[in-house]
Amino acid sequence: MAAAVGLPLESRQLRRLLRGVRDSKQMAPQQRLAWEPRIRQVAWGCAVGEASVEEIDALGIVPATRLAMLRAAMGLQPSPDGLLIDYLRLPDLQLQQVALKFGDQRSLSIAAASVVAKAHRDRLMVELGRNHPGYGLADNKGYGTAAHRAGLVQQGPCEIHRRSFAPIAGCLQGTASWPAARGAKLDNSLMTKVT
Repeated sequence: MAAAVGLPLESRQLRRLLRGVRDSKQMAPQQRLAWEPRIRQVAWGCAVGEASVEEIDALGIVPATRLAMLRAAMGLQPSPDGLLIDYLRLPDLQLQQVALKFGDQRSLSIAAASVVAKAHRDRLMVELGRNHPGYGLADNKGYGTAAHRAGLVQQGPCEIHRRSFAPIAGCLQGTASWPAARGAKLDNSLMTKVT
């Protein structure tokens, strides 16, 4: 999941209007959902791009991330003159691009795009949780919580789980190995790097 947000040139008024917008990873889901409509109201353009589970499995996570980002950037209307991007560049897009390390902490437009993408993802995960009960998706948003792991053990993976992700592949082969780090992503098939 990726988003592109076009903001008017930064000004004191823009900074005041979006004062609470920051790196979406530092915001609670309720904060992201509250800020998303305000961002869309201030932005001159806003678009979301996705890469499917099948595309992630076929291409790999970084190329699929670029694909989602490309789709988001191409969805901006009117087309931008250039892009500020968190970390990555989009070689298939003939626009001036600046890739910023820690961009969602350094650029208001990247932070805003991060919020829009994660708010979109959060709503999607709630819907997927209704369609695929037993994994706790509405609460864990696809991260490798104990409830998500328990659902995988009890039910096995479903069509929204990436088969190329080692713990899911192990689950399918009966050799599941869960990430040891607390909060590690178990399945980020719908949570690619957002920008």
